[in-house]
Amino acid sequence: MLLSGGNPQIAKGDGDAPVQAYIAAMPGWKREAGRNLDALIVRTVPDAHKAVKWNSPFYGVVGQGWFLSFHCFTRYIKVTFFRGSALQPVPPVASKDEDARYVHIHEHEAIDETQLSDWIRQAAALPGWVP
Repeated sequence: MLLSGGNPQIAKGDGDAPVQAYIAAMPGWKREAGRNLDALIVRTVPDAHKAVKWNSPFYGVVGQGWFLSFHCFTRYIKVTFFRGSALQPVPPVASKDEDARYVHIHEHEAIDETQLSDWIRQAAALPGWVP
């Protein structure tokens, strides 16, 4: 089932299985983008802890908290770096939360995987967000 904006409704859970269920439920072009994003995160941070919370995949480092999440909207996927204001260069989209920064992935736009991977690496090295 999709929520408003086309975000999959997936039961919360820890581990890779709920994240893969979320990705499999992503609509249209977002499914492949989600697979690619998940693969890039795992290549960059092989020991990343995964979970689905609040209908979004979360990635973290055990004992440090969450460093990244993503969420489907109608026209894009929003990638959240919870400590994004500490990354260099700072990701492009501001947040109401002074620590968080976003990257939006749109259909038909090239993704700078080198930059995204660098942000992922930097974010995983910082203390993460703990709800």
